[in-house]
Amino acid sequence: MGVDYTRIAGKNVDRLSALSDGFLLVVTLIPFSTALLGAFIGFRVALVTYWLVILLLGLVLLASWRYAVSADLVKDDVPDQIRRAVQRRIVLAQTLYACAAALCLIGTGWSIACIFLLQLNYAIAPRLRWLADL
Repeated sequence: MGVDYTRIAGKNVDRLSALSDGFLLVVTLIPFSTALLGAFIGFRVALVTYWLVILLLGLVLLASWRYAVSADLVKDDVPDQIRRAVQRRIVLAQTLYACAAALCLIGTGWSIACIFLLQLNYAIAPRLRWLADL
């Protein structure tokens, strides 16, 4: 169950719609980059390709959120703290993914393990205080 922070009725949402379509377009690249990484697990190029897809997803998601806020598509009852937290979480996640991808300089196994753990953290959202802040 998601939280609906947006209000769209009576607004021109062409740009937000285009950004959403762009996000979905990047999502279609996930199976390709995952298969590439699975087939060439020891190659840095495969890992960087996988990370670039994650980066693109984050950039489009951030652009969508920023546009929604700037175009007044976010509901008035959403506090500024939440608006900033959403943006901060996207930027932090992308930074952590970039650090995990950089571990491929040591070994691709380290990168893959860190990326997996990051994805697991964001997927299950544990209630551990030090992980919940990520």
